[in-house]
Amino acid sequence: MARYTGPKQKRARRFKEPIFGPSKALERKPYGPGQHGRSRFQKKSEYAVQLEQKQKAKYTYGMLERQFRNLFEKASSKTGVTGENLMKYLEARLDNTVFRMGFARTRRQARQIVTHKHIVVNGIVVNIPSYTLKPGDVVTVRPKSRDLEIINETISYAPRNRYNWLEVDRKLMTGKFLNYPEFDEIPENINVQLIVELYSK
Repeated sequence: MARYTGPKQKRARRFKEPIFGPSKALERKPYGPGQHGRSRFQKKSEYAVQLEQKQKAKYTYGMLERQFRNLFEKASSKTGVTGENLMKYLEARLDNTVFRMGFARTRRQARQIVTHKHIVVNGIVVNIPSYTLKPGDVVTVRPKSRDLEIINETISYAPRNRYNWLEVDRKLMTGKFLNYPEFDEIPENINVQLIVELYSK
């Protein structure tokens, strides 16, 4: 399975946001990587700005180009605003939902938990991180995996963020995907309109 394995913190510094989770490197060096990282006079072309937003979305949700483009085409074929549809589909991914429910500290960790068959959807083990949830789907930690230290530590110490589109019971290690989130409820700083403009060229 293809995935990005390059330097995470350089990517986070490039976007000046902790897209992979809390970053001490970003706190120490709140500027871009490389010899021009500190420069204040970096004039970017329209294409560069659009590409940066697409790259940020891809790295944030842990996707490669072909997978991201396929999801964009799915979002554009659906009625409604393409950018909003895209973000809703990204949030409905299984690895992202496991992360949002607090069963993993980062999306990367959530991806690993799903791949190693620790997650059950509607009573069936699902090991595909990109699996798209539908409203009403129930996500639980597999019974034989509930004693795993990595999951228990995360549930005990991770911030208890609440999202209106999710219903979570951390004690029972279960959650429900109630509905697709409204666009303004998604807490990611991504300008999806620029992504739509990029793919529309």
